[in-house]
Amino acid sequence: MRLLPQQPRARLFATSIAMTAALAACGGGSDAPTTPAPVVEATPLSLTLEKIGGYSTNQFGVSAAEIPAFDAASKRLFVVNAQLGAVDVLNLANPASPVKVGVLDATAVLAGAEINSVAVFNGIVAVAIQAPVKTDPGRMALYRASNLSLISSVTIGAQPDMITFTPDGNTVLVANEGEPSDDYQTDPEGSVSVIDVRNPAAPVARLANFNAFDIQTATLRAAGVRIYGPGATASKDLEPEYIAVSADGTTAWVTLQENNALAKVDIASATVTNILPLGYKNHGLAGNELDVSDRDNVINIKTWAGVHGMYLPDSMASYSAGGQTYLVTANEGDARAWGEDNPDYLGTQNASLGFIEELRVSALARTAGWATVPPQLRTVGTPPLAGALLDPAVFGYCGAVAGNPGTCIANGQLGRLNISWTQGYKTDAMGTPLRFNATTGLQDPAGDRLMYDKLYSYGARSFSIWDANGALVWDSGAAIEQFLSSADCKLGSARNIPCATYFNSGHDEGNALDSRSDAKGPEPEGLAVGKIGSKTFAFVGLERMGGVLVYDITNPSAPTRVDYLNTRDEWTSDPEALAIAGNLATVGDLGPEGLVFIPAAQSPNGKPLLVVGNEVSGTTAVLQLNLTY
Repeated sequence: MRLLPQQPRARLFATSIAMTAALAACGGGSDAPTTPAPVVEATPLSLTLEKIGGYSTNQFGVSAAEIPAFDAASKRLFVVNAQLGAVDVLNLANPASPVKVGVLDATAVLAGAEINSVAVFNGIVAVAIQAPVKTDPGRMALYRASNLSLISSVTIGAQPDMITFTPDGNTVLVANEGEPSDDYQTDPEGSVSVIDVRNPAAPVARLANFNAFDIQTATLRAAGVRIYGPGATASKDLEPEYIAVSADGTTAWVTLQENNALAKVDIASATVTNILPLGYKNHGLAGNELDVSDRDNVINIKTWAGVHGMYLPDSMASYSAGGQTYLVTANEGDARAWGEDNPDYLGTQNASLGFIEELRVSALARTAGWATVPPQLRTVGTPPLAGALLDPAVFGYCGAVAGNPGTCIANGQLGRLNISWTQGYKTDAMGTPLRFNATTGLQDPAGDRLMYDKLYSYGARSFSIWDANGALVWDSGAAIEQFLSSADCKLGSARNIPCATYFNSGHDEGNALDSRSDAKGPEPEGLAVGKIGSKTFAFVGLERMGGVLVYDITNPSAPTRVDYLNTRDEWTSDPEALAIAGNLATVGDLGPEGLVFIPAAQSPNGKPLLVVGNEVSGTTAVLQLNLTY
């Protein structure tokens, strides 16, 4: 999933065959050893996805199939089953009919623990194990793929969320997310574990942390890194999510999802060398349009001045082009919402019980002032504030006037859009919030209103390509939502259901046109990269809408869409009701989470495959890449 594949041996170019014959004809003496011509995989003109098999846990909505990893020698597929807190082991010898043959259970390593992620290299399975109390240190364990025996384990950072090997297999890297407790009173440091596994029986772990950046917290904020949790320091607020590694194994990049940034890690020294802010996507520009309402019952993809998307990428992969390393991110978006299930947090306005940053525009800019909002919002200023305004100079186009948001907060306008209240309001040069008069809308030291001239939404509804220093090379812009709304897009195994009929539907809803437009849209989350011949392809899973998009990213500056397959066949009924009635199989695959590309040379059937873990339906789908030449 996270490493570029080795060159397969399946096909030879005609020129390679001719060269071999020519060398033989020339002779070199019968005693002279000859070097076989290199096997070169043919480059396809295009490809289409076809589901050829799958495995179901028959568990709905409990994340029973998340992250897959494949071992070619044993032909075994390892799939994180969060419901069990373990890894399901599937025999993939026949990709059309995977069979469960075992389970890796981490409780033997750490009682009460659960596995969050899995990776495989040459018969060794590495798993990331979260402690029963997620803020405590976790573990990394190694197993043999062939017999599932435990080799060793080692202590790592808090809440290990993703695990991968370096290309040479000598090092395991783990993103330790370090999320806070639900009341936000305990907030462990985020970190990256760098583990030497050259001797699998005795792994040696080092920790790359963010302590050196604590004194740079203000500088990082000014550069655009989101450090905003209660009492936040860089080392506690930065939350590693996903890792990509350079082809030479010297450098790792780590998504810091909630922080809208990447961390760059020197693997040899186990040191974070840089924090790279990703910036924001201006949804007021042509090409960056989006649909912002789930209540207008129409597809309305347009520009919205003043709205800026936070990329907030989840998964990431690296690849090489023109001798340079590029990073591909799925820009899912994610909000901090701690304490949201505790009614006392909002009910009693007790800031010690949680921290929620997400708010609808209609609640933020409510004409009469705030009703029920997170308590931390009220105390952004001293004395406490009572409401917020939208700057008419920016939002006048949707009805904002001085002291009144007008129709901007209507359901058919920006009112339903979820944004972060933690940024976007006017401040002085020192970062202190400016206060405004509720009636006149003018700046007033005695006023009790914030003034927002920017609204920051979650995720970019896209996938992006960045260079090794975090500079944006290409972004898919509005292309995903535009495609899903087009006549060219079809749903279902038979590709016969118009996507537009169920545009921006949720993965746990039926007959839900537009239901996710107010949030993060189709929500690109999972991502894998694979090389076939001289072409590199990105496979992007859409968590909410479902399905997998395929792009040719060989040219990082000009990717092109190749295919889309969404095997959900039942769109009108509530999936949970179908599952309760025992008819989950009729629905299809829901909520793609993790993806792994299997090149033809390693594939059990000799053809390139893509395996997708679908967390909502609890299914593992095996997709075959049918190549055209």
